[in-house]
Amino acid sequence: QVQLVESGGGLVQPGGSLRLSCAASGGTFSTYGMGWFRQAPGKEREFVAAISRNGGSTYYAESVKGRYTISRDNAKNTVYLQMNDLKPEDTAVYYCAARKGPTPAFAQFMGVSEGYDYWGQGTQVTVSS
Repeated sequence: QVQLVESGGGLVQPGGSLRLSCAASGGTFSTYGMGWFRQAPGKEREFVAAISRNGGSTYYAESVKGRYTISRDNAKNTVYLQMNDLKPEDTAVYYCAARKGPTPAFAQFMGVSEGYDYWGQGTQVTVSS
């Protein structure tokens, strides 16, 4: 029902910045918690960041805290991931995800991939000289 399309990935040098966008359609965007996940070659998918339905709460993996910022614009049905001070370890396919259920009572569950119902196709981020 819900379609998510990521954009904004690409090749960037270490220390550079990128902004990823995820456009949603086919549902009521403002009712979904949104998250970003990533998967590097040979590794499991990992949580990056999440944001509550109204944008009032955000959550970050420790590895990106202070460098990444998640935000959303419900009027545009879009969630963003601003990535600064990028490192080679950030290289991965980045996926946008939507959670249709109510916001979990415990914040840590926003980072559990199994709790999300819809996923985008992913966008490649490569950090290299």
